[in-house]
Amino acid sequence: MTSMVSSTTDLTGQMIIAGSMVRGTGDEVRGFDPTAGSELEPTYRYGDPSHVDAACAAAAEAFDGYRSVPAERRAAFLESIAENIEAIRDDLVARAVSETGLPEARLTGEVGRTTGQLRMFAGVLREGSFNGARIDPALPDREPLPRPDIRQRAIALGPVAVFGASNFPLAFSVAGGDTASALAAGCPVVVKAHDAHPGTSELVGRAVSDAVRAAGLPAGTFSLLYGSGPELGIALVTDPRIKAVGFTGSRAAGTALVAAAAARPEPIPVYAEMSSINPVFLLAEALANRAADIGRAFVGSLTMGSGQFCTNPGLVIAVDSPDLDTFIAAARDELVQATPAAMLTPTIAENYRSGVDALVAHADLIARGAATDAPVACPAALFSTDARSFLSSRELQAEVFGASSLIVRCTDVAEMRAVAAGIEGQLTVTVHADDADIDDARQLLPTLELKAGRILFNGWPTGVEVGHAMVHGGPYPATSDSRTTSVGSRAIERFLRPVCYQDVPGALLPSAIADGNPDKIWRRVDGNLTQD
Repeated sequence: MTSMVSSTTDLTGQMIIAGSMVRGTGDEVRGFDPTAGSELEPTYRYGDPSHVDAACAAAAEAFDGYRSVPAERRAAFLESIAENIEAIRDDLVARAVSETGLPEARLTGEVGRTTGQLRMFAGVLREGSFNGARIDPALPDREPLPRPDIRQRAIALGPVAVFGASNFPLAFSVAGGDTASALAAGCPVVVKAHDAHPGTSELVGRAVSDAVRAAGLPAGTFSLLYGSGPELGIALVTDPRIKAVGFTGSRAAGTALVAAAAARPEPIPVYAEMSSINPVFLLAEALANRAADIGRAFVGSLTMGSGQFCTNPGLVIAVDSPDLDTFIAAARDELVQATPAAMLTPTIAENYRSGVDALVAHADLIARGAATDAPVACPAALFSTDARSFLSSRELQAEVFGASSLIVRCTDVAEMRAVAAGIEGQLTVTVHADDADIDDARQLLPTLELKAGRILFNGWPTGVEVGHAMVHGGPYPATSDSRTTSVGSRAIERFLRPVCYQDVPGALLPSAIADGNPDKIWRRVDGNLTQD
């Protein structure tokens, strides 16, 4: 290993293990410019089991020291990562544009989202409620039995493995929400970079590693590896020093990681965001009043980023009517004019084509987007089917990652509710409803609550606000654990566990639950929330 140098935009093609630059020994991988159709320099090489071992050993060694770092110091560390990323914004965005084909404006916004997440978790640390501090004071005179002094706080799980996502090279990758929330919780992080953006990953990884060094934190607090999912990824998840996993990607890859983690001698949680088609329900009065406007806005959401969002609206459900025909006509007219943008990788483009071909065999094609000769640019597609066919076909419910959507025609509101009951778990469900639709919406809502993590009215699911109330999760297969969110301040809870302290001497109590409330945080004392 060579010592870590200060962050620069000159790419090295190396991994980062506990602050040191390391050359991989395995297969070669390069960034790919989907717009130009050409590979990018430099060449990266996959890591091998020895690199996984070194990164996990360093993370385990760092854990005790890092989890003991006071909240204020961890908050300042997260803010320094954000500052380091902002310092290389222009070069970082330029590299990400080259590796993904995504627009500069979109990626500039993603830089802001990434740094905003880091600063949000800094605020969470300073506010302190993440500790879950509870104190039930001793009641020595209670009859018939005295109550001991019982206190509770949350502690970090241990080193976390994070898998970068293909479609968000910044906000769901090396310094994205999984990494930010795990670091906030006090967990060292080992990131497996995504092959779709290796150079972007190196730049961000060095920004994080520089912040680790500048803060005087244990070197193993952060590492960045390159490697294949079936080999290096599984090795990372099954390493006994890893205690939790954050993942965003396909259902096949996510379920493989869940299975590997569950088969360990010590099973660990895998928080995997995987598959969602994000149904949109169009109620009668909304269609009667604004069918054409809804149709055009729907296509705008569908084709945004070539449909490469986990919240892409891939399903529309409505009662068959002339108003639905108006919606379809407006959507068709908008869609045929949509110019295909480059998809992230040739593999993603090929999978999209295969998914559309499968729908052609099971549903009626309404329209395709403008044709293109670009090798990784795929035209949008819109299909229709009836509710009975939809409910009886696994193929029609499968996610097609890209700008493809299926309209399900229902005979009445009761059949619409049956479709709602029959869909798989989702990240989002959207309802378009006007005032006269409230009764129908009220009957539909309890079912939707059981199907999705986020329910929207009169909007579109693409675009996930980072905030305290956001839920980006949902029942399987949207995620592997519907009790959590990967976006928003509650994401930190995934990497914490509660510990109870009974009759522990005051001199040994952590500050979050110590007498006198030295951290000045909100705590539940004898059942009452207080800062006293």
